[in-house]
Amino acid sequence: MNNRLLIFDFGSQYTQLIARRVRELQVYSEIIPYSKLPQSWEGVQGIILSGGPASVRQPDSPRMALDALPDHIPVLGICYGAQLITQEMGGEVEAAQVREYGRAQLAVINNGNPLLKGLDPGTQVWMSHSDHIHKLPSGYNAIARTHDIPVAAFAHETHHIYGLQFHPEVTHTAEGKQILSNFVLGVCGMKADWTPAHFIEETVAGLQQQLGEDSVVCGLSGGVDSTVAALLLHRAIGKRLHCIFVNNGLLRKDEYAQVLHSYQDLGLNVRGVDASARFMSALGGLTDPELKRKAIGRVFIEVFQAEAEALPGVKWLAQGTIYPDVIESVSVNGPSVTIKSHHNVGGLPEKMHLKVVEPLRYLFKDEVRKVGLELQAPPALIGRHPFPGPGLAIRIPGEVTAQRVAVLQEADAIFIQALRDHELYDQVWQAFCVLLPVNSVGVMGDERTYESVLALRAVTSVDGMTADWAHLPWDFLAAVSNRIINSVKGINRVVYDISSKPPATIEWE
Repeated sequence: MNNRLLIFDFGSQYTQLIARRVRELQVYSEIIPYSKLPQSWEGVQGIILSGGPASVRQPDSPRMALDALPDHIPVLGICYGAQLITQEMGGEVEAAQVREYGRAQLAVINNGNPLLKGLDPGTQVWMSHSDHIHKLPSGYNAIARTHDIPVAAFAHETHHIYGLQFHPEVTHTAEGKQILSNFVLGVCGMKADWTPAHFIEETVAGLQQQLGEDSVVCGLSGGVDSTVAALLLHRAIGKRLHCIFVNNGLLRKDEYAQVLHSYQDLGLNVRGVDASARFMSALGGLTDPELKRKAIGRVFIEVFQAEAEALPGVKWLAQGTIYPDVIESVSVNGPSVTIKSHHNVGGLPEKMHLKVVEPLRYLFKDEVRKVGLELQAPPALIGRHPFPGPGLAIRIPGEVTAQRVAVLQEADAIFIQALRDHELYDQVWQAFCVLLPVNSVGVMGDERTYESVLALRAVTSVDGMTADWAHLPWDFLAAVSNRIINSVKGINRVVYDISSKPPATIEWE
């Protein structure tokens, strides 16, 4: 891909945010581990070295051969990246007497430097470091400072090599987007051509070349990712795309029929398979969330494989993998800890001797939605909240039964419709109900009840990697609680989850 910017990841919690900020400038950015230089530099027009939790003073800290970077490509080091440039080029990095963390005011020393062009005097930046640059290498000059550190930003005298001791990618740096724009669009001279229309044009052409005259099978879930992946493939190969939509009995109320109808209206070659009884049987007696996920995954593979093998000439399996999935599978420091397993079609390509095609593997979630709208998918379908592969099974802690699924479907429908009616649905990233394995005493009329507790969950987020609980109006929550308790038999108490991610996850299981 031409006109791309590479971000070498040194383990910073903000690395994905750097990539997102560059993409917001309509420039394609890609994250790779610091230890893996690309085989070809063709099309690379800019390089960013990310921050990281280590200290460059430690002997086992992450290193890369900076002299291996092409001289003609501008380089920007952020925090750890800036300190690495300093040390590798002959400067000195020392432990700071006072660890600088949080907001600071930037004093620009060199107003003529292109990296800091247009910044307001004393602009706010966000610091997060325990080391500081004590002495710059020969040929480098400080271009900004703060009250506590003399080198908050630096630049090489003749080459396009820059360093920032602060994080321009976080919102706390008031003019961080301007700084990144100065580097990406100004210093690197990159084109702002990473648009949904451009992505569709390139991807469709690439899919046609990759797939030739072969047929593809795609498992649809009703979610945004699989839907947009299918639309891209449909535009590329038409009826040679065979879609399968499996009803596992764990979808939201009336969702199977509604979504299947939407797919058919979009012109997709889709077959619906109702296997709900088979899934419910497999879940019988299971209470451990991992065992439930594995049971659902196993049955899905069995059902999907049987349907797919009946299709003629299929050689490819389409998956809705998106960029955060790709990044997280390539850890900087080895395999990441598994928080929970994910429901996908893992194992199918090998079993069925299929090759995998992933049209969305370079997109973030919000970019997937923009591409879907560009493909003229219905906004209601593209704007749907994320829904887990195992469905309502992981929103019913404990054993999943048909009766408990029905109760949860009714309550969830009330909550989601209320969000839509009050124009709150699009203001939250994800909202749902959790039917707890807890009963509480209540009173209805003159009778004592002993029924289930329901938790409401709504979060705000950009990409689901971090999330805050949504501050929904109290009168709205009161009305929803009242309607659920009065309308859904089996629930006599409603609570609201005010946990953020981290430390909690968005889903309960």
